[in-house]
Amino acid sequence: MTDYARMFRLDGKVAVVTGGAQGIGAETGRALAQVGAAVLLTDVNDVAGNETAERIRAQGGQAEFLRQDVTDEAQWEAVIAQAKSRFGGLDILVNNAGIERMGLLGDVEVETFREVLDTNVVGVFLGCKHAMRAMRRDGGAGRGGSIINISSVAGLIGVTALGAYNASKGAVRLLTKSVAVECAQFKTGIRCNSIHPGVIHTDMGQKFLQNFVDLGLTPDVPTIDAAFKAVIPYGEYGEVRDIACAALYLATDASRYMSGAEIVVDGGWTAT
Repeated sequence: MTDYARMFRLDGKVAVVTGGAQGIGAETGRALAQVGAAVLLTDVNDVAGNETAERIRAQGGQAEFLRQDVTDEAQWEAVIAQAKSRFGGLDILVNNAGIERMGLLGDVEVETFREVLDTNVVGVFLGCKHAMRAMRRDGGAGRGGSIINISSVAGLIGVTALGAYNASKGAVRLLTKSVAVECAQFKTGIRCNSIHPGVIHTDMGQKFLQNFVDLGLTPDVPTIDAAFKAVIPYGEYGEVRDIACAALYLATDASRYMSGAEIVVDGGWTAT
């Protein structure tokens, strides 16, 4: 008889969450810890990262913070080594770290385009690569696991002034599927899925709206705010807990038969 409550627990599991200092990453780390996982948060923001880890510990969870630039392969090796030495393995990776640079495509500098792809695509590739090495049954942790890549609705549809971000998040979507197929065919015990948030109440979400004003595409934030809410059937933006819950599902055994899938959390925006 299936114990459904246990299916949603992560006791004894070890998770790495990149971009874990604040926003979606911080809330996802807190969610994973709350159901039993030991969590290693990484970010380039040392102060916020350490504060988030401390808050999780204060609430009774296991959490540590390690500074990481996700575009640096040596730092990925150090993160995986830290997860194994500090907590005993690696079962879950949430590739959440990412950046957004807006601009009309004719005005975007190639260096800016490359910066977005380097962080959002190469960073995710390196995370998948080193998590696969550790999680696979002949790897350092050797017990399989779940890789969760945070993409975006911008990986599904085009948005004005988001060319670089669209390209990067679309790449994450298909990279996820490639990882899923390869891991399944080689019987690694590793699943890989993507989450596609819509507009979420975060600092990045607020900056996203402000960028439309700064680019002269709308007169003010209230105008663009109303325009986006008008095309979202729910009529409101998501909260970080909405994405954390989706990640929690993909991290647990409740989603054991899901791999290569995409979970869209956007209030119905892309369904219209």
